[in-house]
Amino acid sequence: MRKLIARRLLAAVIVLLLASVLVFALSRMSGDPRHLFLSEYTTDEQWEAWGREFGLDRPYYEQYFRWLSGAILLDFDISVKEQIPATTVVLRKIPNTLQLAVGAYVFAIALGIPLGILSAILRGTFLDLFARGFALLGQAMPGFWLGIMLILIFAVQLGWLPAGEKGDLRSLVLPSITLGWYAAAALLRLTRSAMLEILDSEFVKLARAKGASQMTVILKHAFRNAIIVPLTFAGVFLTALITGAVVTETVFGWPGLGRLAVQSVFGTDFPVISAIVMFATAGYLGMNLLVDILYGVLDPRIRQS
Repeated sequence: MRKLIARRLLAAVIVLLLASVLVFALSRMSGDPRHLFLSEYTTDEQWEAWGREFGLDRPYYEQYFRWLSGAILLDFDISVKEQIPATTVVLRKIPNTLQLAVGAYVFAIALGIPLGILSAILRGTFLDLFARGFALLGQAMPGFWLGIMLILIFAVQLGWLPAGEKGDLRSLVLPSITLGWYAAAALLRLTRSAMLEILDSEFVKLARAKGASQMTVILKHAFRNAIIVPLTFAGVFLTALITGAVVTETVFGWPGLGRLAVQSVFGTDFPVISAIVMFATAGYLGMNLLVDILYGVLDPRIRQS
C-alpha cells in the first residue's frame, strides 16, 4: 500500500510539472505578456523596466523557472481584468464551484447507486428496464440541453425554482441536477454491473445453498462486495464534477470556476487561466490519490499487493 501511494505521489508531481510546462508555453504563445498589462502609450523605458522587473527580458527557460517558483507559492501574477492577484480571484470562486459539485455529487450518489442495486436485484422487471433506459439517456443527453429544458419547465413554465444565479438553496437544485445527471447514470450502470456480477458468483450461490435468506445474501455478501467499484469511481466523479462544471455554470450563470474560466479565456486573462488550470490539476490528482487509498481500504487484495 505504501509503495502504491509513493508511486501515485511521484506520478502526481510529474503530471503537475508537465501541466506547468504546458500552461507556461500556452501563455507565451500569444506573445509577450507585457502587451496585456501595458498600453500603446507605454514608453520604451517603461517597457524595458517591466521586462527587467518581471524577468521578461530573460530566456524562456529562466522565465519558466521564475513562473514555476511563484506557482509553487500560489503566486500567479496579477489578474488582467481584476487587477488583484489571480490566486485571490480563483479562491473567491472555489467555494461556489465546490457547493455546486457537492450538490451534484449528492444527487448522483442518492439516485445512481440505490437505483443500480434495485435494478440488479429486480432484473428483467419494469424497474430494471426503466433504470437501464435512464442510464442510456442520462449518458447520451447533452448537459447544456438538459439545463435549458429544466429552466424552461421548472423555472419558466411552473415557476417552482429560480432559473439561475446564486441565491438560497433553491437556486442550487436545477444546476445540481444538470451537473450530476451524467454521473448518476454512470454510477447506476457501474453499480448494476457490479451487483449482477456478485449475485451470479459462486460464493453467493453457495450462501443460498446453505439456506441464507435473500436479504442476508444481498446485504451481507452481494452489497458489501459490489459497492467497492461504484464508491471508488464516485471519487473520480466528484473531481470530474468540479473540473467539468463549465457548461452548467455558464447555462445557469453560476459564479464558479467554470464560468470564470470562460470569461478569462475570452478576456485573455492568462494569470487567472493559469491559476485555474493548476488548481484544477492539483485537485484532480489529489482526489485520485484519495480514491486509490479508499480502494485499498475497501479491497484487501490491494493492501496485500
